[in-house]
Amino acid sequence: MEQKIVVITGANSGIGKAAAKKFASEGFHVIMACRTIETSRKVQEEIIRVSGNNQVDLMKLDVSSFASIISFFEEFDKTYDRLDILINNAGSFHHGEKTYRFSPENIEITWATNTFGPFLLNMLFREKLSKSQDSRVLNACTTNIKHFLDPKRNIDYDNLRGELRDSRPYNVYKLYGDSKMALMMLTIKLAQVFEKDSIRVNAVLIPGIKQSGESRKKFQGWSWKLIAAIMQPFLRTPERMAETYFQVCASSDFQEVSGRLVNIHNQVMGMPSIIPGEEVKTNPKELWHMTQVPGYALHPKNIQKIWEVSLELTKDYMKA
Repeated sequence: MEQKIVVITGANSGIGKAAAKKFASEGFHVIMACRTIETSRKVQEEIIRVSGNNQVDLMKLDVSSFASIISFFEEFDKTYDRLDILINNAGSFHHGEKTYRFSPENIEITWATNTFGPFLLNMLFREKLSKSQDSRVLNACTTNIKHFLDPKRNIDYDNLRGELRDSRPYNVYKLYGDSKMALMMLTIKLAQVFEKDSIRVNAVLIPGIKQSGESRKKFQGWSWKLIAAIMQPFLRTPERMAETYFQVCASSDFQEVSGRLVNIHNQVMGMPSIIPGEEVKTNPKELWHMTQVPGYALHPKNIQKIWEVSLELTKDYMKA
């Protein structure tokens, strides 16, 4: 059997590192797509040593930068004839951040990293994925989307480039939730678009995860650092989440599953019914127990909106 190739973004720490180690240990050819090559090299060596698999490559990728994504894809294209699994794991969430930050393409950094970067990667790798006999894409979502239970909660598209930076205070928590809900909706749309190529596209719901002391040092403000330290014993380990990544991307149980959200219990979350002309309703009990997708994610007009915005922002970087 030909060795399967998996790309994992943000594979030098946290869940990404745990996932890279898991896939390498299972005999996959792993490409660690990381922003900083220097600090990631030791992680690559560790994974090779622990897994006993020397087919672990390291490539530079900053998911927040469209130019970096293009360079990464072009480099991959020169070396590999196909891709079996793409895991969009890298994300941006800076606790306590109060200042607007932007990508090289002048897109708010949370959106650039969590939504539009993964979207562009998915689109660029479509042809490579179509050459696999069992191609799968996994997008990292979050329990933060529970806030869309509030019927007044909507995604703000009017400040993606900081148009309102002088009048709207920076709220990283709102931006994080919006960007991850957008990624969930893109998962549904991409599953439909990629269906003709037999590419399965799913998202995984990530709960609170234990973080290293080094990661917690990056939190803005002493209160967030304290809260994070107190919460650590009650959170899931990156290794546990990596197991879910592996199941969704490699298990035969998910071979025909696409356009769905999977929780940490490896359960495909339910989707509330949509009645034309009526508001999509979500059962709060089911959502809080992580068994149902928020209705907001399923409304056709919401899905079409993020699809159009994503195409417009990335059109100059799409493969001709």
